[in-house]
Amino acid sequence: MDNTLLYVMTAFVVIAGISLLLQLAMIFGIYRTAKSTEQKVTVLMPKIESLLGSSHQLIGTSQKIVEDTKQQIHDVVIITHEILDSTKRQLAIVEGVLVDASGRAKVQLERAEMVVDDTMTRAHQTVASIHNGIARPFREVNGIAVGVKTALAHLAKGNRSTPAQATHDDEMFI
Repeated sequence: MDNTLLYVMTAFVVIAGISLLLQLAMIFGIYRTAKSTEQKVTVLMPKIESLLGSSHQLIGTSQKIVEDTKQQIHDVVIITHEILDSTKRQLAIVEGVLVDASGRAKVQLERAEMVVDDTMTRAHQTVASIHNGIARPFREVNGIAVGVKTALAHLAKGNRSTPAQATHDDEMFI
């Protein structure tokens, strides 16, 4: 049984040795990759440093532009607030004028309505006066004239008219 333990231990030592060799190969591969990467980075380093300088200049310029723009935006906001305040004041004035004008227009319309009503009343009174003062007496005189004419015609004839000679008005009474 001692041999069995020896064989098992030998197998494990061989496996450990193989794994160490694999690790050594992997580390060598990593070393070669790191060296090639270092060479590539070394070539790119001057370009990166020049870009870094340009980037710093660009950032400085951008910050200055942002500060200038910030001040301009602040000025525009202040002017906009002033314009809005002025507009509010002017709208309040215009609203006052419109309220006053509409009030005055309403009063004038009421006065015009009163004048029209008064004119219509006077015209009606004038028509009634003409009707009572001229037309009524004229009809009364006309009625008396017709009565006198009829009386004279009746006295002149002496007899009553026959139904054949009856007028339209006389037919109504027959």
